[in-house]
Amino acid sequence: MLDLFKISLILFLMLGLLRKKIGIGYVMLISSGTLFLLYRMSLSDIITAARKVAVGSVTIKLLLSLSLIRIFELVLREQKILIAMMNAIKTSFRSRKAVIISMPLLIGMLPSLGGAYFSAPMVEEATTDTAMSQEEKAFINYWFRHPWELILPLYPGIVFASAVSHIPLNRLAITNAICAVALVATGFIYGMRGVGHSFQSGKGPVSGHSLRLWMNFLPIVVVMIMVIIAGIELHYALLFVLVPIFILYRYSSQRIFAAVKYGFSWDVIVMIAGIVFFKEAMEASGSVKNIGSFFIEHGIPLIPVFCLLPFLAGLVTGHTVGFVGSTFPLLISIGDQVLPSLISLAFVSGFIGVLLSPVHLCLILTREYFKADLSGIYRKTIPTCAIVFAVAIARYLFMK
Repeated sequence: MLDLFKISLILFLMLGLLRKKIGIGYVMLISSGTLFLLYRMSLSDIITAARKVAVGSVTIKLLLSLSLIRIFELVLREQKILIAMMNAIKTSFRSRKAVIISMPLLIGMLPSLGGAYFSAPMVEEATTDTAMSQEEKAFINYWFRHPWELILPLYPGIVFASAVSHIPLNRLAITNAICAVALVATGFIYGMRGVGHSFQSGKGPVSGHSLRLWMNFLPIVVVMIMVIIAGIELHYALLFVLVPIFILYRYSSQRIFAAVKYGFSWDVIVMIAGIVFFKEAMEASGSVKNIGSFFIEHGIPLIPVFCLLPFLAGLVTGHTVGFVGSTFPLLISIGDQVLPSLISLAFVSGFIGVLLSPVHLCLILTREYFKADLSGIYRKTIPTCAIVFAVAIARYLFMK
């Protein structure tokens, strides 16, 4: 029971620091230090944990993957590839609904902070002559940004979840896929009621020009195929795609160096070190083993714990990496078996907390742009989240 109290203190400390907008890496390092103090761990234990962080394969792979993701996102943004992808959608689809949802879906493929503010004007333009309210427009812009975060290896949340749980990234993405589909389907059902069956005017069949525009999807598609279908590790897939992009767009050595400098930022290094260090500290303290024994002895079922802890952490932090880093080391250590279905359930639960969080940056920016009433957005977000969670539970029971 004392271990449970100590870990609860650590979690409350984390959530409090995250609410104060302190970087996740620094929060995890502070929490690790507090954990060492509470358990009065020896200097040798701390040095051993730090050595594992410095030379561990998890740390190295995470550093390469997340840094290359940032470089990849930067290059796509600099070369206006995303804009070309949106033009491909506009010139190829006659359905107004397809055009409306494609805007946030496309912007959401890149894990850029503030991306919701980029897609909002496009959603506004595409829905100008419809009967949709500002809350409905805001819901579309917000909701359709997020299916990718469950499956796309460009997002750090799922990369961290895979690394911490030692479940292959493609396995976790495939397990999450049905929830991503449910997210899109529920968003379409709840978000398209005011659109009707109107079509975009002046759109013709796919032309040679349109096909050239569709080729801009190739870099992201190749990464997804290599990681999710072929099972190649993310950092190798990103390198495979980045090198020809640098050659194609004639990047000078100075521009490549600037991109690499942007990718391997100090914030990324601290974030990875903090999360991995906290995981090692949790294991070295012996707390998770004692908590697992406590749950077993008192007959506390693991499923509610695996759902509730990530959900609350996601709700408070409004960030996927926040709930993964703060709760997954504990969850993985107390579980009997780290099954993909169980980790996926925990991930979806935490992600639903993020979607409902009032401090989620995408929600804040979307509401601000559309001047929408927050309760009006929640009237659509809450039932859609409930359906996605029900799908996650059903998927877990089926896989179990």
